[in-house]
Amino acid sequence: MLGTGALRAHLIEARLAGTIATTREKSLARYRLFAARDPRALLGLDPERDWPLGEVLRLMGRKCGVSADPAHTSGPDVIDPDRTVAALDGFAERVAAAAARRAPVLIGTGHPHRLLEFYAALADAFSSAGCTVLTPAYGARVDIATRFGVRPRTLEYVRGVALMQETGVRGAPGAGGVHTHSPLPVRTALAVAADAAGPLPGLVIGDHGWLCGAGQLGFEAIGLADADDPAPFVGQAEGRVSVVVPLDDGVRAEDYLPLARYVLDRADLYR
Repeated sequence: MLGTGALRAHLIEARLAGTIATTREKSLARYRLFAARDPRALLGLDPERDWPLGEVLRLMGRKCGVSADPAHTSGPDVIDPDRTVAALDGFAERVAAAAARRAPVLIGTGHPHRLLEFYAALADAFSSAGCTVLTPAYGARVDIATRFGVRPRTLEYVRGVALMQETGVRGAPGAGGVHTHSPLPVRTALAVAADAAGPLPGLVIGDHGWLCGAGQLGFEAIGLADADDPAPFVGQAEGRVSVVVPLDDGVRAEDYLPLARYVLDRADLYR
């Protein structure tokens, strides 16, 4: 198993932390959108107060380790690997607590091509620990706004992980999974679960709209976020998101598996 030192080295080598592919220009553009309360950057969060650009920048400096200097406007962005490791430890604590109380769990991703295997490893471990891995609204249609207009998507579950699928796509599980920031999928899943009077999640795990959308609705939520997505970190600062792990969310899928093993080992769920 990876120790803390080996994990830190992996984060840097895989560019999950340290110098990352996300650019400073992209991060600042997203911070400005968030400060303007643009829905594209809110990810389903409704901030309790105003977050001007300067405060967003300082928060992201504290949470991710990006430069808080507004004069730093170009080049690759940076995530402090020590902050990533500390957040993974906090993530593991929440996973262990949920498993110990046999809480129902809902897991979903807006990054199916990158993060599916990370979340699937968690889903398998929760199931082995006796937790119900929820799959509400399986097959439901969700109309999601894209840069090409509103497009119909289908809510699917692959190995216990929710993702949005292009309508009508056939093939291997997860084929046609689409990237999305929308909170509509988690809202749909939770609404169907509530209407069915079935179990509601004691923990929601995810990213983008899955993380912020669930936290906004009052569910305990933990997940992953890149340096250009301030909404999860604001949600954490305002008390609606429990743990956010800062990392680059666009590297190779296999590079996230050591993180899953680290979390499960810390949570005493690795088998």
